[in-house]
Amino acid sequence: MNRDAILEVKHLSKSFGANAVLKDIDFVVHPGDVTSIIGSSGSGKSTLLRCINLLETPTSGDVVFHGDSVVDKKVNAAAYRAKVGMVFQSFNLFNNMSVLENCIIGQTKVLKRNKEEAKEKAMQYLTKVGMNPYINAKPRQLSGGQKQRVAIARALAMEPEILLFDEPTSALDPEMVGEVLEVMRGLANEGMTMLVVTHEMAFARDVSNHVVYMADGVICEEGSPSDIFENPQNARTKISGRFRANKNRDKKENIKENQKKLSGNVIGTKPGSFLRVCRRQRDQNMSRISIFRRQDADHRLQDG
Repeated sequence: MNRDAILEVKHLSKSFGANAVLKDIDFVVHPGDVTSIIGSSGSGKSTLLRCINLLETPTSGDVVFHGDSVVDKKVNAAAYRAKVGMVFQSFNLFNNMSVLENCIIGQTKVLKRNKEEAKEKAMQYLTKVGMNPYINAKPRQLSGGQKQRVAIARALAMEPEILLFDEPTSALDPEMVGEVLEVMRGLANEGMTMLVVTHEMAFARDVSNHVVYMADGVICEEGSPSDIFENPQNARTKISGRFRANKNRDKKENIKENQKKLSGNVIGTKPGSFLRVCRRQRDQNMSRISIFRRQDADHRLQDG
C-alpha cells in the first residue's frame, strides 16, 4: 500500500461479455493531484471513472480508498460516492427541480444534513461557480455551460475528497467551454484532488500535475505533463498527444483571430462575449439590409 495515496487503482480490469474494455490498470492518486486521463474515444477512460465511482463493478482488480478496498459488496456505495464525487458530461440534473433544489437533495438524502444547513452549503458553492443568481431556475432554462457549473456546485456541496470529471466540456458549445474550464482551474488552484477525463489538451498540459494516456483499454504511458507532451516515450503518445495539443492550440488561436476581425478588441473578454459580438454583427447587417430595401422602394416610387 502507498501510505501517502488517497486512491489506488490496482490491476483493474473490466469486460462486457467477451469485450475487454479495461486491462490491468494501475495508478495512484495523492491528495491535491490533478490527474488528466487522455486518449482517443473508446479507449476505456469513462469506464475507468465509472469503476472508480462504483457505477460499474470491476471484473477483477481493486480500487483502494484511504487504504481500504471499496469493491467489496459490503461497502456503502452512496457514502463512498459522497467522498468521491462525479461530474458527468450530460449534467444529470433533475429537470423537475430548481437549481437550488438540485444542490440540496443529495446532502439531505445521503449526508442527512438538515434543510437549512444544506441550503447554506448549496448557496456557498453555487456562489463559488457563479450560479447564485439562478437558484430558482429549472435546468431547461439554462445553457449547457450553466448546467455544468450547477453540476459542479452540486458535487462540491457534498464536500468530497476527490472529484471525478467525465469529459465535462464535451457536450458544450465552444463558447461555453471556457466558463467550465475556468471553474475547474480555480478548484485545481485551491488544491482539490481531481481525476479528469478530457479531450482538452491545453487543460491537461497547463493544469494537471499528472497525465495518464490510455489506448485500447490499457495505460500506454503516464507522467508529468512535460513528460507526456514534450518528451513522450510511447509511439502512440507521440502521435496522438502532440497532434491534439497542437490542434487545440490552433483552435484557440483561430477563435481569437475571428474575435479580432469581428470586434477588434474582444480578446480576453468574459465568456459569451464572442457570441454577443456575432449577434451584434448580425443585427447590424440586418439593419443595413432594411435601409437598402427602404431606399430601393423610395427610388421605385419616384421612378413610377
